[in-house]
Amino acid sequence: MSDNREQFRPPEHDNEHFLLTTVVGSYPKPTWLNRARDLYEDEDAEFDGNDWEEAKDDAARLITEEHERAGLDVVVDGEMRRNEMVEFFADRIEGYEFNGPVKVWGHNYFDKPSVAAEVEYDESWLVDEYVYTADVAERPVKVPITGPYTLASWSFNEAYENEAELAYDLADLVNEEIEKLVDAGARYIQIDEPALATTPDDHAIVGECLERIVAGIPDDVRIGLHVCYGDYSRIYPEILEFPVDEFDLELANGDYEQLDVFKDPAFDADLALGVVDAHVAEVESVEQIKENIQKGLEVVPPEQLTVSPDCGVKLLPREVAYGKMENMVTAAREVEAELDAGEIDVPEHGAVSADD
Repeated sequence: MSDNREQFRPPEHDNEHFLLTTVVGSYPKPTWLNRARDLYEDEDAEFDGNDWEEAKDDAARLITEEHERAGLDVVVDGEMRRNEMVEFFADRIEGYEFNGPVKVWGHNYFDKPSVAAEVEYDESWLVDEYVYTADVAERPVKVPITGPYTLASWSFNEAYENEAELAYDLADLVNEEIEKLVDAGARYIQIDEPALATTPDDHAIVGECLERIVAGIPDDVRIGLHVCYGDYSRIYPEILEFPVDEFDLELANGDYEQLDVFKDPAFDADLALGVVDAHVAEVESVEQIKENIQKGLEVVPPEQLTVSPDCGVKLLPREVAYGKMENMVTAAREVEAELDAGEIDVPEHGAVSADD
C-alpha cells in the first residue's frame, strides 16, 4: 500500500486536515431516464439506440454535477449506465449467458446469469463511461467495479470445477479492465464485494482475487474495497492482508456496534467509513454526521479516514440522497476545522473526545 490519497485534496481546500469525501457508487436515477429506457425497450416507440445513449450521457453529466454541487472531493456518475451490479458486467464478459429473472426477495427479481463457458475478456466494460465522466467532471472520478468473488458467487456456475477457480479467472479479467482504465487516466478504483459479507469464510479466496487484480497496477492508483454490512469479526484482522489502500465499510446501518472490531489489532489501512445510512430515507443532521465521523477517528487518525455513505444510495428519494451528501460534506469540513483548531482530541488509542 502506498500513500496515494493526497492527490485527491482539492487545490482550494481551506483546512490543514483533510477528510476525503466521496460516495460508494449508485445514486437514484432521474425519473425521465427510466422512462427513456422503457421507450428504448418498446419496439413500437421511435426511440433508437442513439437516443438511449444520449439519455444516459445526459443523466451521467447531471448526476456528476450534482455530486460536485454537494461538494464531494471525488465523484462518480451515480452508475447511470448500469442496470444491476452483476448483470451489467456479466453482459460484457464472454462465457456468461442469461436465462431469465430469478426472484430474490419480496417482489424483486434479479436476472441471475450463468457461466456456461470459460470466461474471457472481450471489450472494455467501463473505459468509455470513465472517459465521459472525467471529461464533464471538475473533480477526480472514482470507478466502482463489481468484484470477481461477487460476480462468481451471484452466478450459476456451469463451466468451472468450483467457484474459486471461476473467481480467479474473473479477477484476471478485472485486472485487464483496470489496466485500461489506468491508461485512460483513472486513479481511484473501488472493488465492490458484497458477497464477502454473506460468506466471510471465503476471505482467502477474495484475498487471492485481489492479488491478481492489483498485479502490475501503479502505486499512484488508489484501490478500495467495499464490503457491505455483515459480521466483520469473521473477516478481521485477516482483511488487513489484502493488497488494497482503503476498506469501505457499512457501519452506520448497525449504529456502529461493530466499531470495536477494528481497534484490536490496529487498523493500519485507510478506512472509508459510512457516516450516513443508505437504508433510511431521512437526512441526518450535520451534528449527527459529525458524531459519526468522530467514531471513525477512534479507529484511524484523520489522514487515514475517508467519509462516505454506508453503501450505494440508489433506492433513496433523490432529494434525500442529495441532502445526505451535502450534510456529509459540511460535517467533514467542520470536523477538519475543529481538528485544525485543536478542539478535537485524537489520542493514539481509545475514544475520541471533544474539548469542552
